[in-house]
Amino acid sequence: MPILEIITIGTELLLGEINDTNSTYIARTLRDHGIDIYRITTIGDNPMRITTTIQEALGRSDIIITTGGLGPTVDDPTRQAVADATDRKLVFLESLWDQILERFKIYGKEPTENNRRQAMIPQGALPVQNPVGTAPCFIVDLESSCIISLPGVPQEMETILHQSIIPFLKKKFDLKTQIIKATVLHSAGLGESMIDQLISDLEESNNPTVGLLAHPGQVDIRVTAKAGSESEANEMIKPVIEELYDRLGDHIYGKDGEKLESIISAILDENRLELGILEHGLDNVIRKRFKKARVKMVNIVNLDKPVTDLDTLIKTINKLFREKQPDIGFGIALIENDHFSIHLVYQDKNHQKAKTLSYGGPPGNVSLWAQNIGMAFLRKNLIQFTGSRAIGET
Repeated sequence: MPILEIITIGTELLLGEINDTNSTYIARTLRDHGIDIYRITTIGDNPMRITTTIQEALGRSDIIITTGGLGPTVDDPTRQAVADATDRKLVFLESLWDQILERFKIYGKEPTENNRRQAMIPQGALPVQNPVGTAPCFIVDLESSCIISLPGVPQEMETILHQSIIPFLKKKFDLKTQIIKATVLHSAGLGESMIDQLISDLEESNNPTVGLLAHPGQVDIRVTAKAGSESEANEMIKPVIEELYDRLGDHIYGKDGEKLESIISAILDENRLELGILEHGLDNVIRKRFKKARVKMVNIVNLDKPVTDLDTLIKTINKLFREKQPDIGFGIALIENDHFSIHLVYQDKNHQKAKTLSYGGPPGNVSLWAQNIGMAFLRKNLIQFTGSRAIGET
């Protein structure tokens, strides 16, 4: 299958003034047509650097798509860079100028003289009409590869990609109907290195592929298959998912769009259980997430004093059970001294479990880490208490 390389152009991207959403959209769209994406590069509005980047890309990729730099100003250098990279001259196309004039007429505006630059493309390039903007784009169709230059405005780029570019690529590279399907399993309670040790042989597979993505207090396992249809891809993914469940067990709490709070809510509803929560140091974010997931909760007991240690949290959970009599009690306290740590307590009618964990990552991620670790702790104990199937398991 052809290899795609994306080059996003614009100094504003390098300076962080705007986010690059174009490359993500292009990659996601073209992967579903069986095109392999090997590299994404962002480069500023420098003609020489853009030229060099395009020349390097031509040496390793079949499809080069650029976005941005097709406006009318002096600092819109993509046209010249593509021409230089392919040893061509820029030529003025009257037909493109007529399209630009028509677009300005629709907008009720008059073009300025510098808009004429937008009607210039590398000699021999295929002009591509822009039906939703004033910047035409073009394709330099080489013998075994091509350079496609698209506008940087996302709405314009997306329209042209679907209307003109995908049909061109299908014809040029004889693309068969093919999709790339990904399923993401969410896990908590094991670190990335431990999961890697348990499933490293699966990560060496070519199709489906298995990859890890670590988040604060959570690790995602992505299983991706390339196939001729969605049903075929699902059949390829299924045995890998089953193997992952066998190896990682109830550390996997869900997949794709499933969230911890929704999984916990499903277990509670299935067993008609009411949850009591004690939360300290997290601005009630756990309670808010559970409320959004429609978890049935009892009122919170007012804390007699701030939670500074695990023993205080245990005593307060005991008080919650005496006064409010929930089916399940869950306490979580995020503590900051010389480092961050969380105290966790789970309580049901049969037993109580408590633990303390320390955090050593970036301070900005500590809240999300505590939320994910805490809710994973609650879920795991709920499954043991209720005997419920691990929701999300196939």
